[in-house]
Amino acid sequence: MLNLASTTRDDWLPLALSNMDTILIDHAHCEKKAASTALSLLFKYPHNEAMLRPLSELAREELEHFELVLDLLRDRGIRFDRLEPSPYASELHKAVRRGEFHLLDVLLCCGLIEARSCERMKLLAGGLGDTELSGFYRDLLASEARHHMMYVDLAKVYFDEDRVRSRLLELAEHEAQVLAVPGADIRLHS
Repeated sequence: MLNLASTTRDDWLPLALSNMDTILIDHAHCEKKAASTALSLLFKYPHNEAMLRPLSELAREELEHFELVLDLLRDRGIRFDRLEPSPYASELHKAVRRGEFHLLDVLLCCGLIEARSCERMKLLAGGLGDTELSGFYRDLLASEARHHMMYVDLAKVYFDEDRVRSRLLELAEHEAQVLAVPGADIRLHS
């Protein structure tokens, strides 16, 4: 279960399919950012021992995915370049509280980003006519869903399960509102 409060709007997939070069470049950036986020949490919370190994493993896996996307880009003659990031993550993180529940909110926001990635990759896997890319996205689904649950499960290590469940519902609603306003550019999370 991905714990999302909304599904992707109907126009996203056709737009993504007609801009796959941009989606692939953005996907590479997303994997790199996911690895960076996991490492950042390792450094920020070194005393939270239950997080250390899962986040370390996650960072490595995200970098492996980054390398796989780089390989796809190279094989297709697409230059990896800078992109203006989608405002999705920064808008989502505006709901993160300071103080006692900061870690809870950060973990759950990270989990929601992974859940949305999973949902979008499933759409791409089913919508692409390109067998190689379709298979690539299908192969990533299980790991994206696992990443989502890892963040939720880590939150349950440090916070009461009812609080986690309640806050996850609130943040999922916020995430749905963030996505209700389409971005100017098509991205994996726009």
